[in-house]
Amino acid sequence: MTGRGTSTGATPYETEQRDMSGVERSLTRRAEREVEVVCCPDGPFLVRGADVIRDEEGIAHEVTRPVVAVCRCGKTSRAPWCDGTHKVLNKGRP
Repeated sequence: MTGRGTSTGATPYETEQRDMSGVERSLTRRAEREVEVVCCPDGPFLVRGADVIRDEEGIAHEVTRPVVAVCRCGKTSRAPWCDGTHKVLNKGRP
């Protein structure tokens, strides 16, 4: 037998997928489909098709739903996810 390592019968892509962490695997999958972002007036960003959302500190948050609401007002208690706080903030606006 020549080469390095042992043969498992897996393709290089399958081996890479098996060896990657969950977040990296999600980022690889995301590259295979389109991600859509819609900005709601006076509300959150609605993100469709993402596997991971990174917050302002670069921390990856796994997406477990087809569409997620990401906070834009910065007042949520569930960052980076919207918790509806923007509705209270916008009540006093004309």
